[in-house]
Formats: sequence, C-alpha cells, structure tokens
Amino acid sequence: MPTEASRLEAIREKVEAGQRLSFEDGLALEESNDLFAIGTMANMVRERYNGNFGYYNVNTHINPTNVCVYKCDFCAFRADLDSERAYVMDRNQIVERAKQAHERGATELHIVGGLHHKLPFDYYVDLVRWIKEAYPEIHIKAYTAVEIEFFAKIARTDIKDVLVRLIDAGLGSLPGGGAEIFHPEVRKEICGAKASTETWLEVHRTAHQLGLNSNATMLYGHIDKAKHRIDHMIRLRELQDETGGFQTFIPLAFHPDNSRMDELPKPSGVMDLKTMAISRLMLDNFPHIKAYWVMLGIKTAQVALSFGADDIDGTVVHEKIYHEAGADTPQETTVAEIERLIREAGRIPVERDTLYHRVQREGGRWSSGSHIDVVAIAGAGTGARD
Repeated sequence: MPTEASRLEAIREKVEAGQRLSFEDGLALEESNDLFAIGTMANMVRERYNGNFGYYNVNTHINPTNVCVYKCDFCAFRADLDSERAYVMDRNQIVERAKQAHERGATELHIVGGLHHKLPFDYYVDLVRWIKEAYPEIHIKAYTAVEIEFFAKIARTDIKDVLVRLIDAGLGSLPGGGAEIFHPEVRKEICGAKASTETWLEVHRTAHQLGLNSNATMLYGHIDKAKHRIDHMIRLRELQDETGGFQTFIPLAFHPDNSRMDELPKPSGVMDLKTMAISRLMLDNFPHIKAYWVMLGIKTAQVALSFGADDIDGTVVHEKIYHEAGADTPQETTVAEIERLIREAGRIPVERDTLYHRVQREGGRWSSGSHIDVVAIAGAGTGARD
C-alpha cells in the first residue's frame, strides 16, 4: 500500500513533467494533509503559466433583480415576487450604475441576478443595449448559464438564439456562475430545480462556438465531498479540451449565513487554500485561476497567490449576492490597496481587462493594450493535453 508521501511524490513527478493528473491523483491530493507540498506543486504550475504576475481588474457589479423562481438551498440573495426585499432595476438605475462605473474607470460590468418570471427576455437584452449605447468602451460580462437557459424558456427559443441576440446587443463574455457542483448526488440536493449540469456545459460550449470567452466556477465547502469536486474539475477540463473558450476558474467558498443551509460551517482556511491549489493542478488547460477576495477574504486571497491563484479579481463595487449570504469583506477596495496586497505577496501587479489584455491608463483615460500571453510569460505550453 503506497504511503501518502509516495503518492505525493508520484504526483509531483507528473507535475514537473507537465503530465495531466488523473481522477485518482485528484483524490490523493484531496486526501493528503500536506498542504505545503500541495501548495508548492500548485505554485510551480502557477509560475509556469503566469510567471510572477498577479492580475486584477477595475469592475462594478450589477444585480438587476433579486426576484427568482428558483429556491436553491445555498442562496441568501433571492426574494419572492411579493417580498419586501424584492426589487427590479429600471433603465435609469442601470444607466446610472454604468455611469458610476465609467467615472471610476471601470473596464468591466459584471451582471448577474435572479430569474424573474414576470420580466420578458427583451428586458435582459435591452439592459445590455442601454449600457453599451451609453458607455461602449465598458466590457459587459453578463448572465450565467442558468440565466441563459431561463431566457430561452421565457422567449420560447433555443440557447444559441438567446446568445446571438445578446451578442448583437453588446454582450462581451459570460461569467461562470451557476455551476455550483456538477455531480448529480450534490446538484439534486442543493439546486435540483435549475439548469442541469449538461445544460450548463452546453451553454458554455455554444458561447465558445459563437466566439465568446467565459469563466467557470465551483461552489465548495457545503455537502460536497472530494470525489464531487474532482469530478467537477474534470468535466470542465474536458470541455476546455474541446473548445478552449474558458479563461478563468474561480473556486467559490460557500457562505451559509441567511440560507437554508445555515447550520453548516464555512469552509476553513486550509480547505480554501487546498481547493485553490488542487484546482490549479487539475485544470492544466485553464490559463488562469482566480482567488475571489469577496468570498475568500482579502488575507486568504493574498496567500492564495502562492497556492495556484494568479488573479485576485477586481475592485468590485455593489456586490450583493455573497454579502447577503454573510460575506464580511468590504463591498469594494481600491486599486492602490489591491496592488499593495499583490506586491506584499511577492507578485507584480498587472491591471487587466476582462479578456486579459493589459490596461494602460493615462490622464484619467484607459485603453486595452496587448493580450497577456501566458505561453510567452511561462516559456512553456499551457498544460499537458494527453
């Protein structure tokens, strides 16, 4: 029977050789308590792909409505139509939020919200158009795969048509939300009513075929087990092999407060860092791994820059979803503070736009420069494909 040390040594040899890790390798990493060894391997891959850089962006969140037909156990954001908490943002509010973002120098608007059964699909299309007409230089990253499937239902059309109409209105990319955990043992328990795993993957496959890049997420630290998390990563890895359209993977730490799962504890710092590191090791074809400081906390996100993460997300103004669930991080932080945190972690801060172009600022204006080429930075390929 191999020891933990011998199993880790075999995995280290594969990592050093740039070989793909198996499902069994992933389980071995999950079962190991040697956080330092796992982190060291993840940092090796992180630096192979992204050198010594730590990326961030200047962004603003818009959550157009919290009314939602689904009642996922982990969600503290949603509201019923007749709830005192229920809201829907109108055109003036949306454009005002975009104006605030523009004045702050934001390069991105991140737009996700509830699935409101009384709003027509045209509202969601118009929302993108309102922003793009007013501030065409801002990149719109909007609507999770769960929302896209819902739009197809209410518009009585297919996923491709929904995406084409949104692209025509100005959609620039898709966020990675709604993935939660793909394995049916978990998905049916925590969010069984909403888009299936197959649908989530198909939305992103279709988006990639239409020329959109997207992100991917995983919600961990609730009723999920090691096998569920590794299964989730491998499904993403397989789709990335097929399309190459994913930019970033974001492990999302579960926040139980105010949800129907509030009896569960939050993930520990050890679990946060181990999950980050294993993500970097398993997802050998993803250019970037993001430590989303809003959920992890700023200090853990800072440490994660040495545990596989190369991106710390953005300034993030007006984030509601995770703060409703008990996130005690600030609603926003400054560029100066983010750059200080990245430098303190021993990395070189690089402002990027949504599509990983370097952002150049001069005289209060910004423009996107050259694409950040991870192959050139790493001096190596983006991972084994065998």
